[in-house]
Amino acid sequence: MAKTRISISLEQDQAERIRQHAERSGMDVSAYLVHAATRQMAESDAIEEQFAEVDALIARAERAADGLPPEPAPELTEQERREVEEALALVHGRDRQGRRPGHAA
Repeated sequence: MAKTRISISLEQDQAERIRQHAERSGMDVSAYLVHAATRQMAESDAIEEQFAEVDALIARAERAADGLPPEPAPELTEQERREVEEALALVHGRDRQGRRPGHAA
């Protein structure tokens, strides 16, 4: 089988780490990279195959849901609204006193 050359660009420290790992594995850099890429592709293919039925089920459910009318947003009580605002503030990095957790006042 004919071989094809592929050129890649990477940081110097990455290149050195790859060279070191290839050497420890008893391979040249090309063989090491081909081995690593082939292993990653096999892993990805296996994951995609394992979840293919779930992905198809989700796609069918999304298509079915596309035809449904949107549900109206529920009305929140004042207490629920405050709780939502507090939760969002925490998610966005603010505590109940308006400070970012982990930062000095």
